[in-house]
Amino acid sequence: MSDSSKTWAGVVCGIAAGALWGLVFLAPELVRDFTPLQIASARYLAYGAISAALVAPRWRALTESLGGPHWRGLFRLSFLGNVLYYVLLANAVQLGGMAMASLVVGMLPVTVTLIGSRDPGAAPLRRLAPSLLLGAAGVACIAGQSLGGDDTGTQSTRLVGLLCAVGALVAWTAYAVENARWLARLDHVSAYDWNLLAGLTTGALALLLVVPAWTLGGRSHAPAAWLRFMGVASGLAIFASIVGNALWNRMSRLLPLTMVGQMILFETLFALVYAFLWEWRLPTAAEGLAMILVTASVLSCVSAHHSPDVEKAEAASAHF
Repeated sequence: MSDSSKTWAGVVCGIAAGALWGLVFLAPELVRDFTPLQIASARYLAYGAISAALVAPRWRALTESLGGPHWRGLFRLSFLGNVLYYVLLANAVQLGGMAMASLVVGMLPVTVTLIGSRDPGAAPLRRLAPSLLLGAAGVACIAGQSLGGDDTGTQSTRLVGLLCAVGALVAWTAYAVENARWLARLDHVSAYDWNLLAGLTTGALALLLVVPAWTLGGRSHAPAAWLRFMGVASGLAIFASIVGNALWNRMSRLLPLTMVGQMILFETLFALVYAFLWEWRLPTAAEGLAMILVTASVLSCVSAHHSPDVEKAEAASAHF
């Protein structure tokens, strides 16, 4: 596969992953009667169970080459990128609204790209500057539009939501960087299998959440609410965790880390689209502009990675 084909295949995987991950923003709103810890425990128990069923036929062959460092890495990634991130994100959505959560996730491309710019063969920051500025402008449009019309909640509640959002930013930045570097080192494990192994470790961690989730947040729910909750948790496990994470891992192997950061913008974009469909309305002028800026940001980043200087740097890195 040529470098150009790999790049565009990675972009397509990133778009598809963003489309599925955008669903996680709606989930806390769909089941507001349940706590973020309850949503996380149910989602990741389902993720673990499905992963166990899918990986069982190939368990021995898959794990023969994995040692203690690999499993410790999987547990660390599962905690940062799944359990901790989603608990904080769900709290941010419920306490500060989707606008706050969108703002934080929209900043992830900046943090991941800045870290990735130090990697060998990465595009220099001066070439990434237009992409970062376009992305930041898109996020500003999204945040300004959403925050401007949000008058619910007290100042203390908003502050807690903001702190949760900042924590989610830190957790997922660490996850995205470390996961991409693990995938670069593990040629013998496919992106799909790495995701299933992460599902096993995430499910194990979710077992630790069950008792606090359902004792501290215990309350009665109607049968219809339980059905909706189980449907949302199962849907997130299948579409966001199994399929979405597999697409993300595949993308992480096809693209440099500086481009991996840019792909997170699509999660924000699709989260907005789903919000428009849920509220049954068209985007405002500011929201439409944000979508254009997000798209331009990614295209600019792709262009930066196909410049002659970057291609020479990547060739030299591959040679050594």
